Amino acid sequence: MDLDVSAAYGDRAGEYAELLGSMSAVHDEDRTQVEAWASGSGTRILDAGCGPGHWAAHLADRGHAVIGIDAVAPFVEHARRAHDGVDFRLGAIESTGLDDGSVDGVLAWYSVIHHDPSCVVEVFAEFRRVLRPGGGLLVGFFEGPSIESFDHAVVTAYRWPTSALAEVLDDHGFDVVDVRVRVDPGRRPHAAIRATRR
Repeated sequence: MDLDVSAAYGDRAGEYAELLGSMSAVHDEDRTQVEAWASGSGTRILDAGCGPGHWAAHLADRGHAVIGIDAVAPFVEHARRAHDGVDFRLGAIESTGLDDGSVDGVLAWYSVIHHDPSCVVEVFAEFRRVLRPGGGLLVGFFEGPSIESFDHAVVTAYRWPTSALAEVLDDHGFDVVDVRVRVDPGRRPHAAIRATRR
């Protein structure tokens, strides 16, 4: 995540955490999908771009050993205060500092939406490096008919066609196993891709 994006989220971290930083703000279908994915992935989970930490804490409560990493210091500080006992770290998801093959699953829930499409491959390369062979990746993102930027509430974001993001994953060492799209009234189309590391 570049410095402008980190700064923009840092300025609004408290507001974001209050509005979206709890499991009560999560769509029921998303909760069900992430829980099922994590249960099938294994014990060691990286929440990449963990934000205020609610997903990491939720999965930890379900018995997973979770590491939450985020580049926004106020998010990490909030997560540590709100979810004692979960391992939250300040850092970039492009360079996590984790050992090769050290996690069973990587959750990237809306954490690559601000990456320029020309740079997103660096993130997926890091996810592949830290995942064990056969480990699971779950990516949540904004879906659209073409790769394009739009004015997100915090800072510029990108929407992707599911086919385009699936192709990037395939080209960088992942096998796509499931694609889901949901359109809720009054909201941007949501998509999630589940993949495994080759």
